[in-house]
Amino acid sequence: MRKFFTLLLAVGITSSLVAQIPAGYYNGTNGLSGYELKTKLNTIISNGSKDLGYGALWKTYATSDVDKYYENNGTLLDMYSENPTGPDAYEYIIGSVANGGNQCGSANQNVEGFCYNREHSLPQSFYGKLAPMVNDAHFVIPSDYYVNSRRETYSFGETVAPSWTTTNGTKVGPSNFPGYSGTIFEPIDEFKGDLARMHLFFITRYEDKLQSFSEYHNAQNPLDGTVNRGYKQWYINLMLKWAAQDPVSQREIDRNNAIFARQKNRNPFIDHPEWVNMIWTSTLSTTEVSSFKKSLSVYPNPVRNGQLHLSGYGLEDIFQVQIYSMDGKLIQTVQQNFKNLNKIILKDQSKGVYILKTENQSVKFIVQ
Repeated sequence: MRKFFTLLLAVGITSSLVAQIPAGYYNGTNGLSGYELKTKLNTIISNGSKDLGYGALWKTYATSDVDKYYENNGTLLDMYSENPTGPDAYEYIIGSVANGGNQCGSANQNVEGFCYNREHSLPQSFYGKLAPMVNDAHFVIPSDYYVNSRRETYSFGETVAPSWTTTNGTKVGPSNFPGYSGTIFEPIDEFKGDLARMHLFFITRYEDKLQSFSEYHNAQNPLDGTVNRGYKQWYINLMLKWAAQDPVSQREIDRNNAIFARQKNRNPFIDHPEWVNMIWTSTLSTTEVSSFKKSLSVYPNPVRNGQLHLSGYGLEDIFQVQIYSMDGKLIQTVQQNFKNLNKIILKDQSKGVYILKTENQSVKFIVQ
């Protein structure tokens, strides 16, 4: 079913749209960029984090992956089966069969809609099936058992000739993304940014272990064996594209908060999506980038401290933005190279809804 978040509703619940980042959590990141920032984030999200074990994921999902955004009926939110624009083909009750739920047990079937299990969005064979990676809810997600099995160990990617498609449009097929031609697994557009930020979390959280994952020689494995970049360049290009096209959602913020309550660490690219492009750089050509649908977003939204950031593909082409009130009055014009400096200091910090416009795009934001 369609998301129930509309602008008017957002105005009414602005307090819930702000990530619950503990004071001082990201101390020491100011002024950092590139791999220096990534290494600092590794220290922050590693210190104090808890490995709760594989079995604990079931309990985590009961708070981190509840559908409060589409059907809004308390069922499991499975990114491989959720239909954002209509009724889901099937739904899962969270919990074990013994407690009336649809959690997978010993009896599973090769059809969609039978039970849900734990899907390592980055296949666990790529890092030796070792803890704490295999137990990390930030990228180990609930999914339909059969879709999970059909995914096998394929990397995420994009395809125009799928060999198999799920009930919600997730695909398996040959890659048509520049730099890789093998078989891939493509989620629907609604969740591409979610999964990209999960995967960028992985190479940040486990930066100090990346060189020990010898399976990066496997052609299907996007890991490249380096400490800094983390993934092969084609996969970095894909993650940057997806993160830009599908900005952070309320669902991601809520999930991040729920996992933090359990694991005691956060996904920094949900709290600060601008850090994605501050750390990694795309090598796609101008022609390739121009073929993508550019998606501009602002963060945080709502704005609380008079500062906002621009996020999205094509920032290198934006040198001026204008900010208007909802009655069409020009409030502020900002001229700068947004590729190098994506922060805007608002002159008018009056509460309300505003429109930020570039030459080709516009986006609404709230000042709280």
